[in-house]
Amino acid sequence: MSEEYILEMHDIVKEFPGVRALKGVQLKVRPGTVHTLMGENGAGKSTLMKCLIGIHPPTSGKILFKGKEIQFKTTLEAMNSGISMIHQELSPVPERSVCDNVWLGREPRKGLIVDHKKMKKDCVELFRKLNLDLDPDEKMGNLTVAKMQMVEIAKAVSYESQIVIMDEPTSALTETEVEHLFKIIEDLKKKNVAIIYISHKMDEIFRISDDITVYRDGEYIATDRAENLNVDKLIQLMVGREVGAMFPKVECAIGETVLKVENLSSGRAVKNVSFELHRGEILGFAGLVGAGRTETVETIFGMRHKTSGKVYKDGKELQIKSPEQAIRNKIALLTEDRRGNGIVGLLSIKENTVLASLKSYGFPLNHAKMRTDTDEYIKKLNTKTPSMDTPIKNLSGGNQQKVLVGRWLLTDPDVLIVDEPTRGIDVGAKAEIHSLITKLAGEGKAIIMISSELPEVMGMADRILVMHEGEMTGIIDRKDATSELIMQYATGDVPQG
Repeated sequence: MSEEYILEMHDIVKEFPGVRALKGVQLKVRPGTVHTLMGENGAGKSTLMKCLIGIHPPTSGKILFKGKEIQFKTTLEAMNSGISMIHQELSPVPERSVCDNVWLGREPRKGLIVDHKKMKKDCVELFRKLNLDLDPDEKMGNLTVAKMQMVEIAKAVSYESQIVIMDEPTSALTETEVEHLFKIIEDLKKKNVAIIYISHKMDEIFRISDDITVYRDGEYIATDRAENLNVDKLIQLMVGREVGAMFPKVECAIGETVLKVENLSSGRAVKNVSFELHRGEILGFAGLVGAGRTETVETIFGMRHKTSGKVYKDGKELQIKSPEQAIRNKIALLTEDRRGNGIVGLLSIKENTVLASLKSYGFPLNHAKMRTDTDEYIKKLNTKTPSMDTPIKNLSGGNQQKVLVGRWLLTDPDVLIVDEPTRGIDVGAKAEIHSLITKLAGEGKAIIMISSELPEVMGMADRILVMHEGEMTGIIDRKDATSELIMQYATGDVPQG
């Protein structure tokens, strides 16, 4: 090993039943740097990290950490040796306090008894050092996803690791929190800690990376210094082709009003929102985190209690009190929280696809028809999977998202609501999801698309509805939309005149 690298992974192969996830890949990480792993979903980035920290033992290959060959049997062994990982999918213990979550499994003790006083003192000190505004006594389940993410980051730092792996750490963070995270990363670099960073956000990557390694379909493609790369070069390496239009907007004929919402309110989260949605239209919902966009569509879909207001579909007033009623009225919602409300991890792709349409398969269930329908949507959406019987949890994020899109298309909705449809998925899969949404609008579906990425909303939507603190601050036509104008509305600074 050269002194230059704290970590070297050589010829790593990982095979799962029916899938060769890693085909002899490599990685070399320098101490005190941010080394970003890039690649489409399913490229093998997270799998490689799981091989490193003892979740999946590699099938073959060699790992050197600080010059010594290692193979961790458990994540605890990896953490105690100085390598910690912040996972993309958080798994906190919601009923326990923040403090308990940070020190879980390694609580300071006085003899056999947990030393709660020391544990809290250490926690306060850790948060102070990281400048985090967190209450150690707060119940973990009461925190926002962003705050939970910050607890995970604090926990990883508390191991005084020499390598910290961050898998999509900013997917749930606000801009301010992202800035805070970058400051923590800067401080860790000064202490010679190496950061392995997995993200799909180009602006972030070029801001914080020292080195970038690209994988594609389980194979190693290239490593280079960040300063030698740009967005176009990187995308080409990731997808093996130039991605043309990221937002393949096609002008669709906009038809009659399908959905009309009047003064919709739900407690404090949604206040007097009104809009119309037309056949063939993509209506974008923009706003900062916490603006009430998701809450608005959940109220329409019957997941939240409507406190006042009216919802009409095709001119008829609806009283939707549950998602089942929404589905019956041909309204579908692809949720933001893919893991929590979307996929059922242990079930197969087939079972996940037909989940919202079970009533249409009769009793006993017509399994042959279920297989035919699932096969149709696997082909239609170009879902990469060994078979329809594969558990959905084995698929990459982008392919899981396609299965969920298939689930809702199978209900043949008139109104399709997609909440953050491309969050946490890679450039190639993003372009495919965008094409699909555009195609559906062309077929006359009425689409609401919530996205926190301004280029996505501006690239895809015919009109953009902007929200701030539960209220709608305006609707902007596609031709008038600029990021500055959207941000003005999103911060409540509504232009006069």
